[in-house]
Amino acid sequence: MKKLLLLFLLSGLAYGQETVNVYSARHYDSDQVLFDAFTEETGIQVNLIEATAEELVERIRGEGANSPADVIITVDAGNLWRADQAGLLASVDSETLNAAIPENLRHPEGKWFGLATRARVIIYNKETVSPEELSTYEDLASETWQGRLCIRSSTNIYNQSLLASIIASNGEEAAEAWAQGIVSNMAREPEGGDTDQIKAVAAGECDVAVANDYYLARLLASDDPADQEVANAVGIFFPNQEDRGTHINISGAAVVATAPNRDNAVAFVEFLASPEAQQIFAEQNNEYPAVAGVAASSIIEGFGEFKADTLNVAMYGENNPLAVQMFDRVGWK
Repeated sequence: MKKLLLLFLLSGLAYGQETVNVYSARHYDSDQVLFDAFTEETGIQVNLIEATAEELVERIRGEGANSPADVIITVDAGNLWRADQAGLLASVDSETLNAAIPENLRHPEGKWFGLATRARVIIYNKETVSPEELSTYEDLASETWQGRLCIRSSTNIYNQSLLASIIASNGEEAAEAWAQGIVSNMAREPEGGDTDQIKAVAAGECDVAVANDYYLARLLASDDPADQEVANAVGIFFPNQEDRGTHINISGAAVVATAPNRDNAVAFVEFLASPEAQQIFAEQNNEYPAVAGVAASSIIEGFGEFKADTLNVAMYGENNPLAVQMFDRVGWK
């Protein structure tokens, strides 16, 4: 198991120091900028524990009522759903959060709040594919793309949530047929992460791939000439623009049910929804701000505007068990 990274800032251990204990599955150096900004504004020290979402859920569960965790932060609504199903999350009724975060990006009962979004897009090889050939996620399961598609494993939460959204939109029978079609069209067995899928498209191992848009943004922002070469060899396409819109997912935060510093925890999550914090999400990690009126990074804006699916992302969690079963039945490794 990956070793948990424990970073307690010494000044936060001083007697009387206001603190908030954050368990985070977001492994981005940029998030420290958020924590520092919160401390500077409020005087509340952030104590941080980092691990995978699964490890954090198990840690909080094991710590029980004595858990020091105040807030859990993770990517993907599916992971937040699992934390809620484990009974770890508190309902928060915050006028600030309810006003700032769109309804489809937060739990109906305030168990968690989306703070940034990312789009799951089609990446295509500019030499072998014209964007006019692309249309929808559903079309990727057609015979047109037989042997031409790269996509990561079914154990990946991003793909589980994508299938969960297709179940919600198209029904179970059509969703399973789609998953079977994707397996039939794979150029190779799933391997690696989203960046690996993009690199495979650039290398000609496949003509199209499915990936989150910010992975391409990272390549474009890189100083490595090899990354630039990959980024320039591929194009980005936002599927389903003529119907429900492109699938999006979230990075989100929740207050832990047993939080010893609940008021500080709520204040911390509210800060993450502020224009200042939203700008940091956008510029430091190339995610779309969840709050209206905050600009995306220049790289992300360069991808162009698109219509996003407005399905409540809570459905990704509700349909997750069914999605996992479908993947197993169709042999998506």
